[in-house]
Amino acid sequence: MKTLKVGCTGPMVEFLQNILQKLGYYNGKIDGIYGKNTYNAVLFFQRNFRLIPDGIVGNNTWNSLSPYINGALGFIVPTNISYSSSILEINLNSLKRLYPFIEIGSIGKSVLGKNIPYIKIGRGEKEIFYSASYHANEWITSVVLMKFLEDYCYTYKNNLTIFNYSARQIFETTTIYIVPMVNPDGVDLVTGDFAKNSDIYNYAKQISNYYPQIPFTSGWKANIRGVDLNLQFPAGWQMAKSIKYSQGYIRPAPRDFVGFGPLTEPESLAVYNFTLQHNFRLILAYHSQGKTIYWQYQNYNPKDSLEIGEQFSYVSGYTLEETPYNSSFAGYKDWFIQNYNRPGYTIEVGDGENPLPISQFNEIYNDNIGILTLGSIL
Repeated sequence: MKTLKVGCTGPMVEFLQNILQKLGYYNGKIDGIYGKNTYNAVLFFQRNFRLIPDGIVGNNTWNSLSPYINGALGFIVPTNISYSSSILEINLNSLKRLYPFIEIGSIGKSVLGKNIPYIKIGRGEKEIFYSASYHANEWITSVVLMKFLEDYCYTYKNNLTIFNYSARQIFETTTIYIVPMVNPDGVDLVTGDFAKNSDIYNYAKQISNYYPQIPFTSGWKANIRGVDLNLQFPAGWQMAKSIKYSQGYIRPAPRDFVGFGPLTEPESLAVYNFTLQHNFRLILAYHSQGKTIYWQYQNYNPKDSLEIGEQFSYVSGYTLEETPYNSSFAGYKDWFIQNYNRPGYTIEVGDGENPLPISQFNEIYNDNIGILTLGSIL
């Protein structure tokens, strides 16, 4: 766990503030800034737990906080703070302790060498795949999948229903694979996990300087090399290149640069290879813009695809639409449909400018729990 002290900023500070607030030690704003209020809250906690009251959150303080990180306060996945790859890893470790029936692994590594985790839950013959955060400033989609995972684990363990369906029946008939954060480096840039004077931050800033119309870091969608991971798949990649080059994205950029070829980036290649290793009946790729479900690629019409999409639309209230032409090439969903001729969907959650505020989370999750549950049974 990262050592935190006065002057630190970012998602891990939010994570700390959130726990201390729930315990009654912190009554300030969850802002990701380790200032006086956070310092005083840490001192209060350390004194109560007979730790050295130095205001520094190191191993001993984190160890004292560990029961509350691991579920003693209720649910594990925080749904009111910025979400980084470090918090994802912490949550996965906690969920594995509480729910040993899940399998956790890695589909590959990011540009910066971070694991891209997957979770496997269920033992049914039918396999399905949910993924999120291809785009860095759409990190709220990672929280959606992690919250669903936790709810599913809880309902399975306690023999309850999820969206009025038996969790244990789903578990026996379907195996769900989840990759909640395809683009960990990009997410960490947008959520502030990289210090503003760090080499990585400065490298991304240099890329962004060529596109001053895109706000930095909030407008960053790409991986840390400036390649849009959802424009990397071999499904009309040359057409995607032509479209995006005509729009001015001819070099690494915060968004919409297709790369120098399909599957050049380790994150998109990892998703591609993971898909080839499985026999997915259906995939959902989560993004965050417009309360829309995209279900087609070109003239492909996989069996049951429209009917399933209509059910997703019904339970979510989202509009079922064809993908706009300029965005209809080289995406993961596009390649899956082309390669397998099976149902694949891009789910665009929420409404507004990315990154969507975490205050939208409850509404977004309530809209999508039906999609995520039905995807496992249809």
